[in-house]
Amino acid sequence: MKKWVYFFGAGKAEGDGTWRDLLGGKGAGLAEMTKIGLPVPAGFTISTEACDYYYKHDRRFPPELKKQVVDNVARLERVTKKKLGDPKNPLLVSVRSGSARSMPGMMETILNLGLNDRSVVGLAAATKNERFAFDAYRRFVQMYSTVVMGLPKEDLEHRLRAMKQRFGVKEDTLVPASGWKELVAEYKAYFREKSGTSFPDDPMDQLWGAIAAVFDSWMAEKAVTYRRVEKIGNTGDNSGTGVCFTRDPSSGEKIFYGDYLVNAQGEDVVAGIRTPMHLDEMAKAMPKVYAQLEKVRVKLEKHYRDMQDMEFTVDDGKLYMLQTRTGKRTPAAAFRMAVDMANEKLISREEALQRIKPEDIERLFYPVIDATVDKKSLASKILATGINAVPGAAAGRVVFSAPKAEEWAERGEKVILVRRETSPEDVGGMAVAQGILTATGGKTSHAAVVARGWGKCCVVGAEKLDIDYKALSMSTNGRVIKEGDWITLDGSEGVVYSEAMPLVVPELPKSYETLMKWADETRHLGVRTNADTPQDARKAREFGAEGIGLCRTEHMFFTDFEFPEKSHERQRAIQEMILADNKEARVKALNRLLPFQRRDFIGIFKAMDGFPVTIRLIDPPLHEFVPHERKKQEELAKELGISVDVVARRVEQLHEANPMLGHRGCRLSITYPEILEMQVRAIIEAAIGCQKAGVEVLPEIMHPLTLDRKELSILEQATRRVADELIKKSGIKLNYLVGTMIELPRAALLAAEIAEVAEFFSFGTNDLTQTTMGLSRDDAGRFLPDYVDEKKAGVFSTDPFQSLDIKGVGMLMSWGIEQGRKTRPKLKVGICGEHGGDADSVKFCHRLGMNYVSASPFRVPIARLAAAQVVVEERQAKKRKRISRRKAIRIHLK
Repeated sequence: MKKWVYFFGAGKAEGDGTWRDLLGGKGAGLAEMTKIGLPVPAGFTISTEACDYYYKHDRRFPPELKKQVVDNVARLERVTKKKLGDPKNPLLVSVRSGSARSMPGMMETILNLGLNDRSVVGLAAATKNERFAFDAYRRFVQMYSTVVMGLPKEDLEHRLRAMKQRFGVKEDTLVPASGWKELVAEYKAYFREKSGTSFPDDPMDQLWGAIAAVFDSWMAEKAVTYRRVEKIGNTGDNSGTGVCFTRDPSSGEKIFYGDYLVNAQGEDVVAGIRTPMHLDEMAKAMPKVYAQLEKVRVKLEKHYRDMQDMEFTVDDGKLYMLQTRTGKRTPAAAFRMAVDMANEKLISREEALQRIKPEDIERLFYPVIDATVDKKSLASKILATGINAVPGAAAGRVVFSAPKAEEWAERGEKVILVRRETSPEDVGGMAVAQGILTATGGKTSHAAVVARGWGKCCVVGAEKLDIDYKALSMSTNGRVIKEGDWITLDGSEGVVYSEAMPLVVPELPKSYETLMKWADETRHLGVRTNADTPQDARKAREFGAEGIGLCRTEHMFFTDFEFPEKSHERQRAIQEMILADNKEARVKALNRLLPFQRRDFIGIFKAMDGFPVTIRLIDPPLHEFVPHERKKQEELAKELGISVDVVARRVEQLHEANPMLGHRGCRLSITYPEILEMQVRAIIEAAIGCQKAGVEVLPEIMHPLTLDRKELSILEQATRRVADELIKKSGIKLNYLVGTMIELPRAALLAAEIAEVAEFFSFGTNDLTQTTMGLSRDDAGRFLPDYVDEKKAGVFSTDPFQSLDIKGVGMLMSWGIEQGRKTRPKLKVGICGEHGGDADSVKFCHRLGMNYVSASPFRVPIARLAAAQVVVEERQAKKRKRISRRKAIRIHLK
């Protein structure tokens, strides 16, 4: 006969802490605590398999379950020396839910089951506390009515408030026994009125109703457990309940942290019905119980080797542990606990590295909405939701154009730049904005990529926003926000709020530097950054970057980050070049742009000070650099002294049906070699200047979107012709590399040929994912959630623009590296897409044997940690393999 029920109590338990999938987190924790000798009330757990059966068989229980439950109830009665429903010494139990993974508040609980009109009298006599007995009875009737029968909770709460008004009291603890008796009668009458049946009097009927209700509360999920608890814990001032943590979950400090309520039941602590006392107060009021709880704290943390979140109850001076689980913690606390526990020899340094999650690191560096803001008030201010592109929070006044953002920021205003989508033309406004909000796009759209690089809060894909540029307003669900109105972005959750919320900046814990040092000592993979400005480069160095893996030169065409007032000169120079109708005019315009690019490169080389800098030559199509609005076209024409029709005609000529696969990247350098020559000249002249000034430089010139060996050969020769001539004239020795981005499947497939020319490969996984999967990263956000959602399509387990598609894109990368190194064994290989800051993708790059990954500055620490974690994982796998082999040998010898 299949086993559905597992008992625990009297120092013995069926199962242990490793049985989470079968017993759920609570059930497994109770079994484990029982086995290690902690005071745990006896009970039994109905397995998750029973819940699974329940849903697969049209909400019917397994046929063997009834007998097993009856047998275990009898066993529980023997252990407790109490009887369910007994009028003299009744056993009261709780039916509680649990799952393999902690889901606080998501499932139902029913307390005090077993009470009826007879047993409540016995409970009052046994506890010598009639008020407590009838309070427990009304709680049970209330919970059973709402959980099992689904009656409106507010109707019952209304009756509770009315009763307290009649008795002239505000607190539950001041209600006399007569008040609770009166309320029980009211509740039962209401139950009969709404359900058409009397409130169940038989405890076993109550029990089966409760079991079904708890199963139903989890709906289609399969991880529900049933737990029974012997004591109630609110029989007087020598009793109560509490929740505590073995360390402070906010700071990570090694102090006993928690709350305790005298004369209360468990849900009172969570519900906030009463103000709890700190554990220090419990130490004074119940020193013996507190001392026992302190021993439990030490024992549990030593046993689980992690911070524990514990529930306990005290009944007439006796402590019972109800639950333990690994406690949730703030990012700062996660770092401190990991480092402290390693220093205490509770865990190893390798385990400490494994304790930190990528999101723990990300949230260390960004402002957040102050946690003291009332949650209900916050929810009422939600204006729109989108995709959480860059974490953190930002508050500012709404502006709808980049020039307006720059203008307002210049006068000291905090602004949020709101656009349907962004382009390189908007980077000036993006740079000065507190945050960026777009109605379209996904996590790898232009707005997301640029914002992530700068560490700016960003929400994209808020598709319900109707943005009207002419009216300078946006609307959603009938609410209108005008230019100048305050909004707040929560980039961690992808939420937009209609007011300015208070923000706080988390303090970086000292343990962060310690743990990251351990990570650097462990990892093999290099970590660079994607940076386009000296400021970005310096910030990335602070975050531990060992070079630049992607410097996007096109951003330099539009914005002067050191002298913003000179940005206009750059913009006009590139636009003049694009509008030129002959090579001579183009060269003239490019010569105006040359000193700007050279100055930017000097700043970047100085910031990196000897670390390699990979510079990508122009990549976007030219149409992104010209104005598309008539008014701006007129302004440009007037400034250049040409007809607006000439401007409009050129803009129209540059229009492409599919610009992502159009005239861009190295194709521009083939068509307009003068652009390549200007950029290479700026790079090499900057490098020569730095070298002469004593700054070590290692430039790597990268051609984007290559698809053929011959194509790259033409570009490589042109690059070396300019570079070598400048180096020769300078009279100094300067090493530089010429390589390519691998962004097209054809380039990956022909890697062996391309490596004959390229000295390094950098996988541009943003575009490689687009071209391999036939997905536009800017448009896929509209339907990709359905592809990731298991309840809909479930085609992908994760967004392929966030975490590498190992099966498809990963296979091309593997082939490309293998073939490239067959031709050039010491070929340097890296990755510079957004995947360079994704932990799982970083681990995959390590396994491929890459030399480095490159991530946006604020994600550099994530890459450093992930690169260390994968080394630890490989060591652990080898260790398990050795142990398994030794076991196999022993078995063979036997």
